[in-house]
Amino acid sequence: MVELLSLSRVPPDDVERLLDDAFGYDRHGRTAYKLRDGSDAIAPLSFGLVEGNGLVGSIQCWPVRVNDTAMVLVGPVAVLPKIQGTGLGKTLMWATLNAAPNLGDPPMVMIGDPEYYGRFGFSADATGGWTLPGPWEPRRLLARNIGNHPLPKHGMLERSSHAL
Repeated sequence: MVELLSLSRVPPDDVERLLDDAFGYDRHGRTAYKLRDGSDAIAPLSFGLVEGNGLVGSIQCWPVRVNDTAMVLVGPVAVLPKIQGTGLGKTLMWATLNAAPNLGDPPMVMIGDPEYYGRFGFSADATGGWTLPGPWEPRRLLARNIGNHPLPKHGMLERSSHAL
């Protein structure tokens, strides 16, 4: 049986091993990591899935901003490769999205496939004028703004040290 719990209850080394398994050892060179480096994950929005004594999935969220607008960077969403496609990624996404109202439904952003993340309300509609501190595909820079917060039309998405 898989148990959902706060990622703060999972040893950080277990999370790192899962991320290596899911995304490879070269994952730190990706643009999304430039947005996360030096920040602490937003604990109320970050979860792990544990089966037995092992971590089988995780989702982390990070404080970012465009200009002066605070946002949440969603990801990475990781599931052990041997059990990907079993719905655990959806479980993690819904855990985060269902916890977001407790923080005022902040605007969320991610770098991901719109074909998958569109089902959760993410799209590239609001992000066309934004840039990132590294390479990215504009169609994969996605935002979700359920709280209808004003979003900037232009600006650089960058890490933020301010927690929500």
